[in-house]
Amino acid sequence: MTASCGPRRAPRRRPFSSWSHFVGNLLVTLALWLPASTDACDKIPRYASMKAKGNPVPPVSAGFAVEYECRLGYRLIVPLVRPTTTVCQPDGTWAPPLREACTRKSCPQLAEPLNGRIEGTFQFGAQANYSCNVGYHLVGTPVLRCELAGDGNNVAWSGDPPQCEKILCQPPQQIENGTFSNSHKDTFEYNEVVTYSCKPSGGPDEYSLVGKSKLICSGPNKWSSDPPECKVVRCDYPSLRDGELVSGFRKKYYYKAEVEFKCNQGYSLEGSGKIVCEANSTWVPEIPRCVKGVKSSVSSSPGRPTPDETLVILLNYAFIGLFLYVP
Repeated sequence: MTASCGPRRAPRRRPFSSWSHFVGNLLVTLALWLPASTDACDKIPRYASMKAKGNPVPPVSAGFAVEYECRLGYRLIVPLVRPTTTVCQPDGTWAPPLREACTRKSCPQLAEPLNGRIEGTFQFGAQANYSCNVGYHLVGTPVLRCELAGDGNNVAWSGDPPQCEKILCQPPQQIENGTFSNSHKDTFEYNEVVTYSCKPSGGPDEYSLVGKSKLICSGPNKWSSDPPECKVVRCDYPSLRDGELVSGFRKKYYYKAEVEFKCNQGYSLEGSGKIVCEANSTWVPEIPRCVKGVKSSVSSSPGRPTPDETLVILLNYAFIGLFLYVP
């Protein structure tokens, strides 16, 4: 007896195994793709003298290389021994780490001015300060800056160098009723002095020189002060009722005449004891007065005993000391 079997059925595929295979392949693909596309460096290194070529925008992936060039106003250090290219690493660092490979450009060497000097350096961004020797003044700009020129690839000074010229003064102003020394000269040198004086008045009262008699050439066409005046300055006779002059006796009192007063016995002085005849023909301060009565020469202040009170206090202490003394 022969047994017969029907056709064999193919084993039934489970949907789960197909899905697992797909997911596994996807994970492998992602694992291979992620390291190449993940942004490893979120910042581009910055340097004072260098800038990145092409202006790359972070973040960048591992393996991304950045090449640097000098900024405007800078040049490569010669001989060049430092790298200028760095690469982003998977851990977010850059290798090799770079150091500044550029240095500032220099402007042309400046010569010191005749009768002057320069302070400063000649590199890009620096400045040169000019000054002159005593007796000379600067003509031109006192400060020059080393700055970018043209298209920015070169550097140059911001202007022309100044010069130091000798300080000279034109003759000072002539004054009415007066003159000054060396008035025939056309120019006066630095620190040269002229002296003013008044001419004879031809009248009963002589002219007084009001102001500074000596002027100094202190700068280019600059005198140390305004010129003085020559005019009649005469003050009235300084009479003091119930008092008298102590010093300054004369018939006429002209500019800057000084007198001193004192009061008669039994009177005290109210005001200043010394007065001066000033430019407007008045006494300064005004003439004092003599007031009847003698002011006390001792002035007591609040809380401070007078001499009489002090004597009483001392006697009291002496009495107490004798009373307490036991031989």
